[in-house]
Amino acid sequence: MKKQLLLLVLPVLLLSLSGCGKDWLDEQPTDSVAADAATSSTDNLFAVINGIHRLMYERQGSNGRGGYSAMMIQHDALGEDLVMNAQANGWWISMASWNDHTNATDGDLRHGWRVMYQVINNANIVINGAEEAAGPAADRDAALGEAYAYRAFAHYFLVQRHAARYDWNGGNGQQGIPLILEPTTEGIAPSTVEEVYTQINSDLDQAITLLDGFNRPTKSHINQSVAEGLKARVNLTQGNWETAAEYAVLARDGYPLMDSVAYTSGFNDYNNDEWLWGGYYNEEQGSAFTNFGAWMSRNFSSSNIRGNPKSIFSVLYETIPQTDVRAAVFSESGEHNNLPAGYEISSAHRRYPYTSQKFLSISTGDSRGDVPYMRAAEMYLIEAEALARLGEGGAEALYPLAIARDPAYELSENEGEDLIDEILLQRRWELWGEGFRFLDLKRLNMELDRTSQNGIETNHNSALLNGLMFVPADDPRWVWLIPQDEINANPNISQVQY
Repeated sequence: MKKQLLLLVLPVLLLSLSGCGKDWLDEQPTDSVAADAATSSTDNLFAVINGIHRLMYERQGSNGRGGYSAMMIQHDALGEDLVMNAQANGWWISMASWNDHTNATDGDLRHGWRVMYQVINNANIVINGAEEAAGPAADRDAALGEAYAYRAFAHYFLVQRHAARYDWNGGNGQQGIPLILEPTTEGIAPSTVEEVYTQINSDLDQAITLLDGFNRPTKSHINQSVAEGLKARVNLTQGNWETAAEYAVLARDGYPLMDSVAYTSGFNDYNNDEWLWGGYYNEEQGSAFTNFGAWMSRNFSSSNIRGNPKSIFSVLYETIPQTDVRAAVFSESGEHNNLPAGYEISSAHRRYPYTSQKFLSISTGDSRGDVPYMRAAEMYLIEAEALARLGEGGAEALYPLAIARDPAYELSENEGEDLIDEILLQRRWELWGEGFRFLDLKRLNMELDRTSQNGIETNHNSALLNGLMFVPADDPRWVWLIPQDEINANPNISQVQY
């Protein structure tokens, strides 16, 4: 029997469970538990869930492969709004040049496939074994709910990357990805894109029901609000505007938008009231040169950040009003004269225009900082876009977010495509660096354009990017290849030629 790619089919690894009690309530997620013990109790179910939390950020093979937090950087590196200023130690340049995801043997391509199928495999252990777990029914439901949400999240991630975009007009019978719904060593054939999305929505519906009333211990856990937020994301991608708007409103309930002081404080604390879901790091977890802050903060003293601080696309920056707090998390000169108290950059940190200070690590010597996976602001944007496409209430839905960020903002008088364009521009300002841009361009069937525009000189370095400055919307490179290891191991899957 041939085995599917990498760690998709491996059992969860051994970890002692002695004295487990309510250890799953701790803020320190575990790696995994013994496969034969994983479903014996609700405490053990949560040990598996905590292992999934850790997969979201742990170092897996090299410094640039830090779970989902690394994949967030990949998605923005592939877009136009995140600018690589220099070679530094080389990380992210090949991805930004569109070389990695178009090479079936590339390690960074394989990383996302491997990690997300690990997430799915561990979620399936909980889903398929929870019924027999000893413990309170409420704990069982909560573990099951998180597992269903994670399984949906991982399949959604993979189908967006490795299949052609979901067509709002229907006919989504194109090859999707393998739907893995139980722990298996079989090489599974891909389902269609439509079938994958049907399962994702089914899993999220289960999660939303099961997580009702779950009072999670930390924001690294998925609660009902996060599951509702994922439902909103998925249905925005599918063009199900009413459903997307409905669940966006439900998801953000109880998560007030942050004020300007919090917005400029470094995006590194998941206790921020606006964050629905985030990755937490403590001193024993993560890896100094793997953490999100080791690549995306302005102040950590790594060779990558010192040599290649990340900038916002000059064309995008120049569209942000100076009265808008989102302009304040970038330094047009690169000198960073308004860093928050307690943060600093050294003389060794190279200066480039438009560099970001949105993300700040604990210090120049400590790259830790919590990672935003979902915020209430995104839910306002989803609702606004969905309603604008329906032709009803988009401007009013956008207003609370826009006025919170810019006190000079006035209710938009735009309509139709002009209003949609305004909302999408606000989305770019708001979610910069949080891993959305490539997927947004793809779902919207838009071209990638890093060139000078509207009389504004581009700050992308064409030579650094091997000339990759423009990609048409219909280019086949929008579909990530399937890793060659999967092709070799699974006789039921093949590379699609677009």
